[in-house]
Amino acid sequence: MVDRDRIEGAAKQAKGGLKEAAGKITGDEKLKAEGAADKAAGKVQNAVGGVKDKIRETLDK
Repeated sequence: MVDRDRIEGAAKQAKGGLKEAAGKITGDEKLKAEGAADKAAGKVQNAVGGVKDKIRETLDK
C-alpha cells in the first residue's frame, strides 16, 4: 500500500508544474514562483510518504 502523502505529493508536484508552466507562458512571475513552491512542497511530501512506506515495510517483516 502506498502512503497517502506520496499520492498527494505527486499531485502537488504536477499542479505546481502546470502553474509554473502557465506562469512562464503568460509572463506572470508570481504564478511561476507559486508553481515552483508547490513543486518543492510536493517533492518533500512525496519523500515523507516514501519514508513512511519504508518504515511500514521494515515493521511488517
